[in-house]
Amino acid sequence: MLSLSKDDQALITRYLAHVEIEKRLAARTVALYTLDLQKLAESAAKAGVALTQIQHSHIRRWVAQMHSQGRSGRGIALILSGWRGLFHWLGREGLVASNPVQDVRAPKAAKPLPKALGVDDTQQFADFKNEADDPWLEARDAAMVELLYGGGLRVGELTGLDVQAGAQARGWIDLDAGEAHVLGKGSKRRSVPIGAKAAEALRAWLAVRGEIDGAALSPALFLGRYGTRLTAQSVWQRLQRRSQMSGLATPVHPHMLRHSFASHVLQSSGDLRAVQELLGHANISTTQVYTRLDFQHLARAYDAAHPRAKKK
Repeated sequence: MLSLSKDDQALITRYLAHVEIEKRLAARTVALYTLDLQKLAESAAKAGVALTQIQHSHIRRWVAQMHSQGRSGRGIALILSGWRGLFHWLGREGLVASNPVQDVRAPKAAKPLPKALGVDDTQQFADFKNEADDPWLEARDAAMVELLYGGGLRVGELTGLDVQAGAQARGWIDLDAGEAHVLGKGSKRRSVPIGAKAAEALRAWLAVRGEIDGAALSPALFLGRYGTRLTAQSVWQRLQRRSQMSGLATPVHPHMLRHSFASHVLQSSGDLRAVQELLGHANISTTQVYTRLDFQHLARAYDAAHPRAKKK
């Protein structure tokens, strides 16, 4: 560890006392600040400059070094926040003319890939039948699964569906045409094909929907036990329960079925523009994340099958 100058160590000690006593930050926060400021002082000592002589170029160089060493964007952002606070205080004390951290931003964290089920797991989930549930509950849940996976609907689009088309309806199903008409993000309407399995499941659900108390008075396609429109939270709960009962290791949520829909269509067709239209994405860049999923699928297949993929 580099030896810090007495002046730099004194400044850090004064600042930490300021945030602990005057700003009343938690002890854990002060401890983290201590580590981050120690790192800053060591970097300054290594560069041959005092804390009060640090420039914008120094900060940018140290951020690049942390990033190349594997520090996450979120971790760097937290460090910069502590450094920024120090220089703000130094400015108030009249010890620096400007804050060298002010316009420095951490590298953007890579967006996590959406979670998607494999084809076999999705088939297992969609084909599951819960014989222990009331027949109307099983029919409703099966229809929801088929629509979410078969049409790539968002959960809000699913719960917004009405039994019949109308001026006030946010969405509806045209069984004869095999299409779902939904109101998506930004109040944009789109129509998506739903497939034979989804149409079959919907017909089974509509055949028993009238058994629910209050069903005749509700326009909603999917209802709860008391005839009210099903909520997104209820759909989440039902899918998680169903995934556990079907034997899947991964709890399933509505958006996972949408991701699975997109990934599987892209794997089969390779048509990114078509997937964009089906999902209702305004920008192709939003849909491009599925090309990364598709590449992962191809990479796994290569590793498993190609004779030169593994070392002997």
